[in-house]
Amino acid sequence: MAGNTFGQIFRITTFGESHGPALGVVIDGCPPETPLCEEDFKAPMAARRPNAHPLSTPRRETDRVQILSGVFEGRTTGTPIMLLIANSDVDSAPYEVLKKVFRPGHADYTYRCKYGHYDFRGGGRASARETAARVAAA
Repeated sequence: MAGNTFGQIFRITTFGESHGPALGVVIDGCPPETPLCEEDFKAPMAARRPNAHPLSTPRRETDRVQILSGVFEGRTTGTPIMLLIANSDVDSAPYEVLKKVFRPGHADYTYRCKYGHYDFRGGGRASARETAARVAAA
């Protein structure tokens, strides 16, 4: 699928789905010895979190970023950095009735036309939840 990897020298590849177990990003091209810890992600992740607006998503995710590789003793190693963000507030049951219905104003139909399938559980990769990985990479 096109659109998962961005960049040339500093490159990110996002993965995961809105209603899967997790989503995340692999960052390649970060020089070694750059200070980085999980605390660094708290403010930007809090800024992207949906607010309590009545039309916003009812999901309440912690958006805690876990560093899985590429960092040792608080500094980058120069190898790919893998960040994981668990999906903890997932309820796919309401989407069951949408298995054969494309939601207006969503990417369901376009996704189906372009890729030959779509994930009816909240839009899959076309969900706004996917932006969490991009914010973590920034």
